[in-house]
Amino acid sequence: MNFDVTEHLGATERSVSVLDRDGQPARAVILSRAYATSLEDLWDAVTSDDRLPRWFLPVRGELKPGGRYQLEGNAGGVITACGRPWHFALTWEFGGDVSRVEAGFSQGGAGRARLKLTHTQRLSDHWSRYGPGATGVGWELSLLGLAFHLAQPDAPKPVEVAIAASRDGRAFIRGSGEGWARAAIEAGANPAAAQAAARRTIAFYTGESADPA
Repeated sequence: MNFDVTEHLGATERSVSVLDRDGQPARAVILSRAYATSLEDLWDAVTSDDRLPRWFLPVRGELKPGGRYQLEGNAGGVITACGRPWHFALTWEFGGDVSRVEAGFSQGGAGRARLKLTHTQRLSDHWSRYGPGATGVGWELSLLGLAFHLAQPDAPKPVEVAIAASRDGRAFIRGSGEGWARAAIEAGANPAAAQAAARRTIAFYTGESADPA
C-alpha cells in the first residue's frame, strides 16, 4: 500500500499529559488531526455504526449516553457523555483494565474539521515497557484509516496487516513511534527509557527488531 508518509505523520499533533486518575498516577495520550471535510461528516464517520466498520471496527450496543457498546474483537464499555456534534466520552474496557476515551470535534478552517482524541490510563507495567506509543501508534493508525475513508468513502477498508507489512506502512509506524517518544520526553520522561519503549512499540507493530541499530 502506497501513501504519503510525511504528509500523514505531519498531520497529527501528539502530546502526553501527566495527571492523576482516581487518586493514582495516570497519563493522557492526546492526538489531534484536521480533515478536509465538514464537522457533521466527521462526526458521522466517527459515530455511525454504519460507517465505523469502513475504517475502524464493527460496533454494536446502545450508542447513546449510558448505553454499552462493544467493538468487534476489541474494547467495550459505557458511553458516558455525548453532545452532537462536538464531544463524546466513554470508558474503554479491555484486557481487564478500564481507561477513558474522549473525542472532541471542532471547525478547523474553511472546509476542514478537527478531531481531538484523548485516551487516559493509569500507569502500569505495560506503560513502563511501551510508553505512550502503545496507545498512540494504534490510534494514529486508526486516524490514518479515517483519513483514507473520508477521502474515498466508498473504497474498501485497508487491511491493517497489509498496511503494517508495506514499506510506507512500516515507515509510518516508525515515524509515529518516534513521535510518541518525543512527546513522552517533552512530558518529562527519561529520554533513554522513552526511546527504548518506542523501539519496543515499533517492533510490536512491524515485527522488526527492538534492538537499536
